[in-house]
Amino acid sequence: MTSDKDEARRISGSLLDPRVIDPRQELVRHDDLSEEELLQVVHVLTAIRDWREAEQKLSFESRSHLKLNDTDMKALRYIIASMNADVAVTAGALSEHLHISTASTTKLLDRLERGGHIERHPHPTDRRAVTVSITEETHRDVRRTMGVQHARRYEVAKRLKPAERDVVIRFLTELSESIAAPVGDD
Repeated sequence: MTSDKDEARRISGSLLDPRVIDPRQELVRHDDLSEEELLQVVHVLTAIRDWREAEQKLSFESRSHLKLNDTDMKALRYIIASMNADVAVTAGALSEHLHISTASTTKLLDRLERGGHIERHPHPTDRRAVTVSITEETHRDVRRTMGVQHARRYEVAKRLKPAERDVVIRFLTELSESIAAPVGDD
């Protein structure tokens, strides 16, 4: 006899199985695959979901620890990358990178500065502009969380053979394109 919890787990685990979510094959044709192939496709989708949930959890924990939102974290990563490349970060460059208005960028920089995450400095060649740098403490925190995780992802990708990387690149590119395509184009 199965418990309600077991049934709930079974249903949760099958939400990516087209036999469960689309049994009449109105959206997904799945009768052209063997049972083994269908299970393998479901395992790929489950692995994507699991990775996405793990990545979202890590991102949330990092943002919560630093008391930042997603745009703030993107800004800090951009500032770090620019500093590593010896490129001065201006509000305009940050605005362009984040695809936000200059007013929103000013608010973001004010918030990051109040939080002790960034410092503003006079631009070395343009008296009208300022540059932005990340504080040592925030840089350490970002490296300890997001940096370490990125290094781990890099090592996983590095262990793949070149042909395997090509398959993963093609798969993820096509997956991204499928999400970006407007609904109703099929």
